[in-house]
Amino acid sequence: MEHEHSILYEPFNRLWHNFFPWDVPDHVIMALLVLVISAIVFPLMARRISRDNPSNFQQFLELIVGGLKGMLTDIIGHGGERHLYIIGAFAAFIFMSNIMGLFFFLQPPTSNVNTTFALSTIAFLYYNWQGIAAQGIGHYLAHFGGPVWWLSPFMFIIELIGHFARILSLAMRLFGNIFGEHAATGVFMGMLPLVLPWPMMGLGIFGAFLQTFVFIMLNMVYIAGAVTAEEH
Repeated sequence: MEHEHSILYEPFNRLWHNFFPWDVPDHVIMALLVLVISAIVFPLMARRISRDNPSNFQQFLELIVGGLKGMLTDIIGHGGERHLYIIGAFAAFIFMSNIMGLFFFLQPPTSNVNTTFALSTIAFLYYNWQGIAAQGIGHYLAHFGGPVWWLSPFMFIIELIGHFARILSLAMRLFGNIFGEHAATGVFMGMLPLVLPWPMMGLGIFGAFLQTFVFIMLNMVYIAGAVTAEEH
């Protein structure tokens, strides 16, 4: 059965109330948990990296990183690998957040629209910043006007709306899928707890991976469009 709050919500806020009078939202606590886990696990994993005798898990991670580098190069082109850090950070945070939906005592941060809007806003700011850095602000804004000069004012407004709509699109796509998946899993597991857990967990893992992939893939496309826009 789906829980309204995670197991950490009450103890965290009891401790928090010793310093501040307001509650910390559950999605913020869960996001902090993802960051703490990442800050502990990734440095430990880095210390275990071996060039001469890599473990199976290390080879698996190298396969993922190599795949991300290949996608960046294919979609963005030469120099695309330099965006690996932001894309990798998105991938790790979103996947770990999505996976939390498999545990009944946790809540996935990405099932809250505030988290997904924060992620999509960061993505929006990043690709626009990269576009300005690559082309200069004048050249970057000029391609918003389109190829026909007398339509430029209208095209600029349409393009501007389209770019801002990407924030909404990225946020709502991730939120809607994870929230719906988590809610449906809670309902079905409450009805048939002995039959559905394992198949639903498999579906949840696939959904977590798929939504992570969609988010980072769209970000790569947006970065590519920003840094390689043709001059009009």
